[in-house]
Amino acid sequence: MKNTKELHDYKKSKNALVRFFNANTSNEVGGRDLPLWRQILLQVLTLVIALEVMFPILYIITLSFSSSTARPSSLQLIPKEISLVAYGQVLDRPTANPVSFIELLRNSFFLSFGVGAIALLIAVTAAYSFSRFNFKMRQVLMVMIFIPLLMPAVGLSTPLYLLMNSFRVFQCGGAIAIEPFMTCVGGQLLFNLRDSLLGVGIAMIAGALPFAVWNLKGYLDTIPKELEEAAAIDGASPNQIFFKIVLPLAVPQLAVTFFLGFIGHWQEFAMPWLFLTKPQDYTLSMTLYNMTGQYANAIPWNRFAAMAVIVALPVAITYIALQKYITSGLTAGGVKG
Repeated sequence: MKNTKELHDYKKSKNALVRFFNANTSNEVGGRDLPLWRQILLQVLTLVIALEVMFPILYIITLSFSSSTARPSSLQLIPKEISLVAYGQVLDRPTANPVSFIELLRNSFFLSFGVGAIALLIAVTAAYSFSRFNFKMRQVLMVMIFIPLLMPAVGLSTPLYLLMNSFRVFQCGGAIAIEPFMTCVGGQLLFNLRDSLLGVGIAMIAGALPFAVWNLKGYLDTIPKELEEAAAIDGASPNQIFFKIVLPLAVPQLAVTFFLGFIGHWQEFAMPWLFLTKPQDYTLSMTLYNMTGQYANAIPWNRFAAMAVIVALPVAITYIALQKYITSGLTAGGVKG
């Protein structure tokens, strides 16, 4: 009340300067009535943040339009030339490895989309069990699932590496031996789960599940149990309740969980770099790192920048297109009742 009265007194003041800096220029009928000086301060603050965020992006985009591979000698935010040579070279052959851009794109899509979808499928069933059912050691298991979120993802890579590397298929004479179930001395290695996209995918699913379960469990807690009880009274089976009532209500949060996982998996570098050794299994982020050399002058900077823009473009376009739905999914369930 005091602030409202002071603002009212400012508006009635005969001092033109005071009235100017306290004028409401937003033309908004709802929300807080901000004086002009606060609006100017907020605008300046947001512009500074926007410039800080956009500076490296603008610099990389400008560098990608250059036809020279030399290291830039000055900062340029406005391109002096518009050349698509770097983009053509990247799309034709990103690095010296005999792997095409389409193969790299396929590998990245396989990991990001496949891992996100499988992790979401497992997480939603686990989250529903933790949210709706009472069973022994329920709280203990939930804490155990939450613990990996407290550790850096790279810290879990060593046990996952050893686990995936223990599953190998050998050609032993005329028979097939699968470790660790069978042993084979001097046989020919046919398949190593660690050195494959499948093994990397399994390891990434293990890292994605804790956040997905925790995120979905909190949202499912906000769905009224009375809806499920009413459906059960009407004769619906547990599967019908889950698939026809719970899942449709949880679609916004399912979309958010999948999208956040998709971003992380699309840009994942440490796990594939540690596991994979064959160039045909490389991802886009691994190829971007391969474009760097021992010395800065040896790096094709325009191709490096073009590759960085191409890697970031699918996620940026998807986020902009689905921003409204992502925002609604993030805020859904914030108010219960």
